[in-house]
Amino acid sequence: MTQYKSLPAVLKMNAERYGDSRVAIREKEFGIWQSVTWKGYFENVKSFALGLHQMGFGRGHKLCYMGDNRPEGLYSELAAQSLGGAIVGVYPDSHLEQVEYIINHSDSTFVVAGDQEQADKALAIKEKIPHVVKIIVDDPKGMRHYNDPALAYFNDIQSMGRQNAEKEPGLFDRILDTVTLDDVGMINYTSGTTGLPKGSMITHRNMISVATAQNLVDNASEDFEYVSFLPLPWIGEQEFGVYWAIFKAFAVNFPEKVETVQENIREIGPHIMLAPPRIWERICSEIQVKIRDAVWIKRLAYKLFLPVGYKMADFRLTSEEPSIGLKIANKLAYIFLFRPLKNYFGLTRLKHVYTGGAPLGPEIFKLFQALGVNIKQAYGMTEQTAASVVHRLEDIRLDTVGVPLPGLEFKVSDSGELLSRGDTIFKGYYKNPEATAAALADGWFHSGDAAIIDDDGHIIIIDRMSDVMKLADGSKFSPQLIENKLKFSPYIMDAVVVGQDRPFITAMIAIDMANVGKWAEENKLPYTTFTDLSQKDEVYDLIAEEVETTNESLPKVARIRRFVLLYKQLDPDDDELTRTRKVRRKFVAERYKDLIVALYGAREKLEVEAEIRYRDGKEFRMKTHVTIKEVGQAE
Repeated sequence: MTQYKSLPAVLKMNAERYGDSRVAIREKEFGIWQSVTWKGYFENVKSFALGLHQMGFGRGHKLCYMGDNRPEGLYSELAAQSLGGAIVGVYPDSHLEQVEYIINHSDSTFVVAGDQEQADKALAIKEKIPHVVKIIVDDPKGMRHYNDPALAYFNDIQSMGRQNAEKEPGLFDRILDTVTLDDVGMINYTSGTTGLPKGSMITHRNMISVATAQNLVDNASEDFEYVSFLPLPWIGEQEFGVYWAIFKAFAVNFPEKVETVQENIREIGPHIMLAPPRIWERICSEIQVKIRDAVWIKRLAYKLFLPVGYKMADFRLTSEEPSIGLKIANKLAYIFLFRPLKNYFGLTRLKHVYTGGAPLGPEIFKLFQALGVNIKQAYGMTEQTAASVVHRLEDIRLDTVGVPLPGLEFKVSDSGELLSRGDTIFKGYYKNPEATAAALADGWFHSGDAAIIDDDGHIIIIDRMSDVMKLADGSKFSPQLIENKLKFSPYIMDAVVVGQDRPFITAMIAIDMANVGKWAEENKLPYTTFTDLSQKDEVYDLIAEEVETTNESLPKVARIRRFVLLYKQLDPDDDELTRTRKVRRKFVAERYKDLIVALYGAREKLEVEAEIRYRDGKEFRMKTHVTIKEVGQAE
């Protein structure tokens, strides 16, 4: 790793090595894939960096990027880093208060807005972000009549940079050469499940180290393709779509828009794929719904061949040799079922496929293994520069998250907390020395996760230490495990399990509107809104069957006794979920405290009033009744 001084320095090496001979980036625009070579990638970064330099951006400065995944997001990031500065990512669906907080807390002096929507956000809080010198717009469509002096445009900054390069040909290289491995290249704001997000300072050493270690486990070829569809501010997307891609020089592809991600994945056929549980749950749900709606012959194929896939998965997971008959049956299953499904979802060419960001339910994990998608769990946190533990291809176990990446040390403290150290561990929290000291006490990063390390070195994550719950009788249970099992149902979008210091476990469940809506139409059940559909007696009966099925796979102490269907979906805009869709338990418990009281009371119905906020900021107050549903308990 010592041969590299910074991430942009690796990019420069790729440009010198491959020039225009290899594609580094593709973006689909107007239905056509537009390619950028490694030389083009570097030149775009260089010109934008020199334009920023001329406008006063320098060492230690921060640039905030808010927009969808586009090449300009990468150019902005690498340009800021080339000048000794840091990139700060903002999720494109963040509301104004979140945008204002991150820009101000990070001391960002420049903002790159991906399009008119993001520019409007920045302009709306212009008076509240006094340190920002310029708001630079990437795609100016719809902004012809904007004349705010705070605005500048991406192409103009690059033109300025190219002129700067002509005047001083060696300027960029001289500046880049001053950037070191220990310089902070990113301030990544954590998801903030317990309060305001903290800014994790990620160094170039962290970035290159995690890419190096990841590649030692799963070697990537320069011929590989990767589709970047997860938000760039997420550290997992940074590792795969930026650090690893630059380190191994494979191509990164940007979908045309959010709505075409699945279609674009199918067109590219990626070799590497990373997705959080939400994506895999959605694919799993779509598979089940499609099979249910298919002609009888396809339903029969699914019924006959899926058990074959499960048996083969069991043999793979235990490293045992299947019989000749099972191999033949699996070949037929591949031809008639698995290959068509993998083709449909663009999963056919996958070599390295991961789930990360949160635990994936074992049922969903095993379904993909049955289909021949050798999905692996990757565990890591922003403070660990994403993946720090990952399954090995021939050593996948459903009850663990794998073993540490090379060069990292892990241990479990006396209190049961997972600790780690190594070159991927962050520098600290920006402007928060107290939190930094607590997180890095005694030279180890304190994860906050309760875990076990078994005799084979596999790490078993139990739950967040703060989330492990205890019933009134002292029985402990993991709410996350139960929630993941519930979400295996195609009819359940989200679930929040309750039970701390209570006599039994209950759940608040949000239905999957698309699948439950389709089920309602098939069963001639009229409805108008999400609230109306969720509170139908027939829907309660449907979900009760799903909960009973989940209970069958749980120990008696962890079974759900009662549940309520939420009258709205859990939403990051309402602060109920983080931007990576993790439940903010304390906030949810406070917001729905009346429902929780009712779950442990005697009433069967409860009238609720709630403020509903839409993405455009509009609010309205709604009234409805919810039902408290008892679940049958199998012996």
